[in-house]
Amino acid sequence: MTNWKELDQNARDWIMEAGKKIRDSFQDELNIKTKSNRNDLVTNMDEATERYFIEKIRSTYKDHHIMGEEGFGDELSELSGVTWIIDPIDGTMNFVHQQRNFAISIGVYDGKQGVLGYIYDVVHDELYHAEKGRGAYMNDQKLPVLNEVAVEDSVIALNAQWMTTNKRIDPEVLAPLVQKVRGTRSYGSAAIEMAYIASGRLDAYISMRLAPWDFAAGKILIEEVGGVVTDLEGNELNPLNKSSLFVGKPGLHGKILNNYLKN
Repeated sequence: MTNWKELDQNARDWIMEAGKKIRDSFQDELNIKTKSNRNDLVTNMDEATERYFIEKIRSTYKDHHIMGEEGFGDELSELSGVTWIIDPIDGTMNFVHQQRNFAISIGVYDGKQGVLGYIYDVVHDELYHAEKGRGAYMNDQKLPVLNEVAVEDSVIALNAQWMTTNKRIDPEVLAPLVQKVRGTRSYGSAAIEMAYIASGRLDAYISMRLAPWDFAAGKILIEEVGGVVTDLEGNELNPLNKSSLFVGKPGLHGKILNNYLKN
């Protein structure tokens, strides 16, 4: 039987310690490598942070599974039991170039059900956290349930690359939406953008292809404040698979989905 209260406290303690290690590294020279392409970066701090979490989890919860972005966890073909889905630094390019707008993101799942979600904005010392059925918080402040907003009054997060020629979506699909909304933003971190929706700083977020560790924590947060998380066709996300992502406030999600995204 999982002691979720104890697990929650351990996760928060480990996240805060990992965040301090990252902040302390700002004066150090980074070892930067590329993965799938020259813009897909990974640093020694990404790898060290993931190893740190894995060491803590393995020594404390020997029967738990781990899915990590940097590949130091388990190779999973299904979710069973308790699984930690970890992105040690979500927004590595921002970490390298700006030393801000990046986050530690961890979702803890029981089977396919998200139970605990954490997004830690390391630089601003903002820990967004949620437990299924118990609401979402930013540090010790409970986040209110999200209110509906009209499309024309909304601010959405959208990377500019999706408005140019690309392999994922016809830019003409998104152009009417961009023209209709109040404004668009791009922070370069799915975790930050989902946390900002949970806290009301953004109203919606669209991305064409993200991995489970990009959205695992944010999904739990968003749903605890009444938001909606799906792929671009309105389907439920599979926490094992890469997917497009569409996150929105209640009401707004349906309006954008039906009027702008669906053919």
